[in-house]
Amino acid sequence: MVQTGFGGPEVVTARDVPVPTIAADEALIRVAACAVNRMDLLQRQGPALLPSFTLPHVPGMDIAGTVVEVGSAVSDLAVGSRVVVDPVLGCGECTFCAAGEFGYCGDVRVTGGNRPGGYAEYVAVKAGQTHPVPDEVELTTAAALPSSWSTAYHALFPVGRLAAGETILIQAAASAVSIAAVQLATDAGARVVAVAGSQAKLDAVRALGVEHCVPLDADPVAYVRELTGGRGADVVLDHVGPATWPLSLSALGVRGRLVFMGQTSGDEVTFGLTGAYHRELSLLGSGAYTPADFQRALGAFWAGKLSAPIAAVLPLERLSEAFDVLTDRTTVGKVLVTP
Repeated sequence: MVQTGFGGPEVVTARDVPVPTIAADEALIRVAACAVNRMDLLQRQGPALLPSFTLPHVPGMDIAGTVVEVGSAVSDLAVGSRVVVDPVLGCGECTFCAAGEFGYCGDVRVTGGNRPGGYAEYVAVKAGQTHPVPDEVELTTAAALPSSWSTAYHALFPVGRLAAGETILIQAAASAVSIAAVQLATDAGARVVAVAGSQAKLDAVRALGVEHCVPLDADPVAYVRELTGGRGADVVLDHVGPATWPLSLSALGVRGRLVFMGQTSGDEVTFGLTGAYHRELSLLGSGAYTPADFQRALGAFWAGKLSAPIAAVLPLERLSEAFDVLTDRTTVGKVLVTP
């Protein structure tokens, strides 16, 4: 599926293109499935969000598939390997790349973002971007993991410093990144309070093993304070923005940490300084995950036998329908396309 302009579904169409030619340090992947992400939709609508984005472009960041060819310099990846791809790659030369923080590289390269991606039968990636998928895990499941699970892991642990025994309130708990977060937090020994806007979404989260599920309109602040003996939450995870910001701040206890990582309801918030500094609150923005976060998130998923719900699996040529499912606020889980 090739994007040739900015706008609606009509700017991305099915085309026959040559199978990618790989470099010495690359691998050619036969795509089994690719998850649909909001980044793909936003860059289709325009303007481009990543540097060095050019048209025509093949989107699709979250890829799982089978290795069918490796470059001459690749010695640790075999043809036939089942792999999932970390889409983010840096220039390899700047100080951020040296620290393993590819997402902050000035020349960041994202498979499916500003490099050809996985909405195709084949994709070429650096061999180091691939990670093995256990035999017992379906490749469709693996394709649901990269962006959401790595982002959630980075927010919870390197940024939020969540520890076993702490209480965390997670907003929009049935979104893909929050579904990852509630399971990773539970698996780490934290007590999770999940907040969502409908009973159906809360039921979906409860099915993942979360005991404390609260409707958004049922005073989650009072709930978490009663649960903690009046102390409040140690951590709140919020990627909604202005619509939930006051609730998120109010739910925190003394020295609580508010980890924010999105703005689906807007880009500006206001709050009182007095309550924030008297309680010594920390407001922590969570940005780009690292390769280490990616690997640890996968490791937690494989070892914990966790769940990655899938809302729909559609043929690649029905990508426009997949975007419709992605934006349907009633669905739970990732949307995948398969070539």
